[in-house]
Amino acid sequence: MQTLQVISVNIWQILISLLNLLLLFLVLKKFLYKRVRKMLAERQAAVEASYKKAEDAALHAQEDELAWTKKMQEAEVESSEIIRKASVRAGERRDQILADAKEQAAGIVRQAQQEAALERRRGQEAMKQEIVAVSTLLTEKLLDREINEKDHRKMMDSFIDEIGDYHEGNE
Repeated sequence: MQTLQVISVNIWQILISLLNLLLLFLVLKKFLYKRVRKMLAERQAAVEASYKKAEDAALHAQEDELAWTKKMQEAEVESSEIIRKASVRAGERRDQILADAKEQAAGIVRQAQQEAALERRRGQEAMKQEIVAVSTLLTEKLLDREINEKDHRKMMDSFIDEIGDYHEGNE
């Protein structure tokens, strides 16, 4: 019968174990439960704060992205306007330069025409002086002697030769 004792259930032992368990539970609850709950609450608050910061950072990043996109669009519009204004100013400057160049070219042409007219007048005056000189020379020769037809032809040939020589010498 001894084998039955090994298998037998001892109620007092069970009750004492339960009482020890209850006492251990009460002591742990009294000293540790509030601290553990407080620590868990703090960790929960810290995790929630981290999530809140992450949400705020994401929201701020979206706002910054929208602001940046808006600024980029404004910058593109502004740069397009600057380019347009620069093109207009360049066109105006080009037109002004062309007008100035045309005016200078017209001035140069007028000056060249005036110089050509002056040279033409000088040439005409020189030719008149040459004709007067030749006429004077011819008159002197005619007055120096009496002219017959043969002398007259010689004199005219000589006169034409002198005009040709005089003209070639002045060129």
